[in-house]
Amino acid sequence: MNIHSLIQLLVIIEECKHADNVVTELEVVLRSYKFDFYGVLKHPRPAGDLLSLMLAGHWPDKWPLTYVSKKYVLSDPTVRYLGQAQRPFRWSDAMSALKNDPMRRRMEQMMDDARANGLVDGYIFPIHGRNGLLGTMTIGGNAIDLSPVELSLFDAVAKKTFWKLLELRDEAQPLEDAPAVQAKLTRREIEVLNHLSEGMTSMDISRRLKISNHTVDWYMNSIQDKLNARNRQHIVAIAFRNGLVP
Repeated sequence: MNIHSLIQLLVIIEECKHADNVVTELEVVLRSYKFDFYGVLKHPRPAGDLLSLMLAGHWPDKWPLTYVSKKYVLSDPTVRYLGQAQRPFRWSDAMSALKNDPMRRRMEQMMDDARANGLVDGYIFPIHGRNGLLGTMTIGGNAIDLSPVELSLFDAVAKKTFWKLLELRDEAQPLEDAPAVQAKLTRREIEVLNHLSEGMTSMDISRRLKISNHTVDWYMNSIQDKLNARNRQHIVAIAFRNGLVP
C-alpha cells in the first residue's frame, strides 16, 4: 500500500475549502486501499439519531435501514468497545474482546447481517477530546490488513477529516470548548480529590491527611454535590475531563 497517499491526504484536507472536497479526497484514498465503505460520525451514542450524526459516509444500500430497524446500535460490538478503547481497533478485535459479553449472541447476529451486506471486517478510529469521545471514523468492507504505520496515518486522517468537516459546517467550536466547571473547591477538597484520583479509599485518604473517615466522606459528599457527579467514579471522570487533577 502507498502510505504517501495518506500523508498527501493530510495536507490536502487542511487546504480544502468545502466539505464535498474533503469527502471526495478521502474516498479516493479509501478506494485505493480497497475499503468500499466508511462513516465519519459525531458523538456515537446509543440514544442518538445515527443518521443525523453522520458527517460523511457510504454504506451498502440496505445496511443503514437494517441497522436502525433492528436497533443494532444497542448491541454493536464496535460501539460497546468504544467505551474502553483509546486507540484504533479492528471490528473483529471488538468481538474477541467482548467474548463474554451478555449480549454476545445479539452481537453475532449483527455481524452475520453485516457480512451478508458486504461488511466483512474493518477498523474504527476513536476521536477523543476534553469532553470524552467526540466521534469516530470507521472504514471497512473486505478484510484488509493495515501495517502499524498505515494504522497510525489513518488515525491521523480520521481526526483531520472529523475536525475539518466540523469546521466547514461551523460546528467545531462547541466541541472544542470544554464546559467550564463552575464549582469552586476548597484547598482541602482539592487534596481529597487528588488522592481519590490516585485510587485511594476513604481509609487511605484519612490516614494520609490525618483526619477521620467521617470527615473524608463529608468532603467527598461536598465534592460530589459541587461537580454534580453521580458517584465517586464520576467525580474522577469529571475531574480529569476538566483538568482539576493532573
